[in-house]
Amino acid sequence: METAMTLKSFDDVLLLLGRMNYSWANTETLLIHIIAGLAGVDKETAIIIFLTLNTTRARFDLVDRLAKLERVPGPARDEILALTGEMKEILKHKNHYNHSLYSFDEEGGHAKTILMRIAETKQGIKFGKSQDLDDEEIERIRHSIRKIEELNRTAWAIILKNRFPV
Repeated sequence: METAMTLKSFDDVLLLLGRMNYSWANTETLLIHIIAGLAGVDKETAIIIFLTLNTTRARFDLVDRLAKLERVPGPARDEILALTGEMKEILKHKNHYNHSLYSFDEEGGHAKTILMRIAETKQGIKFGKSQDLDDEEIERIRHSIRKIEELNRTAWAIILKNRFPV
């Protein structure tokens, strides 16, 4: 049975979203070590490259392209591409919350996310897609946090196994 979201429980959701963003930021910065190893540069150079690419998408594109270079052994390539693929999936869920507004009914319950993105079709434009912030969705947030933490451990294992600069 889904329970109505109250303002108090919404504060708990905000804490979860903060934890998800914090976990993500730490995990995304592990790409620095992967960039360093794949590009054959030191960590400081990889930091400059990472920070110069000011979108996560650009960072993923770089890592994926470097991983596909012929000189990268197949097993390392496969692991890195699998890692970035999983990171991209979790990023979609995280971004849903970062690009949403939140609404409540007049009693301060029944929270919803309102996605602030435009979806174009052949015949029109849609925006403001709404989704209930219920127990099921809160569990998906918790799952995403666990998945981000798992990806962090996987990234470190890849970094250490391939002796990328740390």
